Amino acid sequence: MPRHTLLPSVGLRAALTVSLRIVLLLVSLCQLFYPLHAQTSQQWRDSLAVLGRAIEKDPHSVELRLRKAAVNIELNQWNYAIDEYGRVLDLDPCNLTALYFRAYAYMQSRCYAMAVADYEHLLAIMPKHFEACLGLAMATKRASGQMEAIEQFNHLIQLFPDSALAYAARAGYEMELHQWDAALYDWEQAIRLSPASVDFVVSKVEVLLALNRRREAKTLLDALIASGTPRAALKDWLDRCK
Repeated sequence: MPRHTLLPSVGLRAALTVSLRIVLLLVSLCQLFYPLHAQTSQQWRDSLAVLGRAIEKDPHSVELRLRKAAVNIELNQWNYAIDEYGRVLDLDPCNLTALYFRAYAYMQSRCYAMAVADYEHLLAIMPKHFEACLGLAMATKRASGQMEAIEQFNHLIQLFPDSALAYAARAGYEMELHQWDAALYDWEQAIRLSPASVDFVVSKVEVLLALNRRREAKTLLDALIASGTPRAALKDWLDRCK
């Protein structure tokens, strides 16, 4: 499982803050949909062989094909996973698990337009599926223009105004665009909703430094240190506040 780490790059900071939580969400969904346990690569491959033989005997089993696709994902076999989820959707066109994880596999394969299509299909069935809304915003960022992406992030926040992650996701994109004032507002909202998040506070510090508001940035860093964050972990930001 990825750990919280403090990185000195604006782009990396924004990406870490959002992508870590997406990974956590994905892991949670995997545990919900697929009762699988940690295995070695060879054990996953053995499982794949067993599932393949089982599917030969029962080719119309949605459950078996979902399990096989999950193993494909564990092995980073994105194209195989995409194909298997496609077969599931042939059998069950509204299968939310297949739509969600095929979109994820499309993202890993950089087939962003296809990911958008799957997220949109899922949301047509379940409009307030948070992970799909977030995934759609992230996929749109890659597949479409800036305006379309911002619209998706705005929609995400409209649907989930109490979600710190929603504000953090939009803030991360605004940082990529160097829209510092907008990003500052969104990090402040994320912190308001999740005040214990060191990641969010450090991301706000990045924005303040970009705006040359070093005194405010230093005040935030001092507060983090006072609350228990090691000074050494914040050294880069502290140096930049001088």
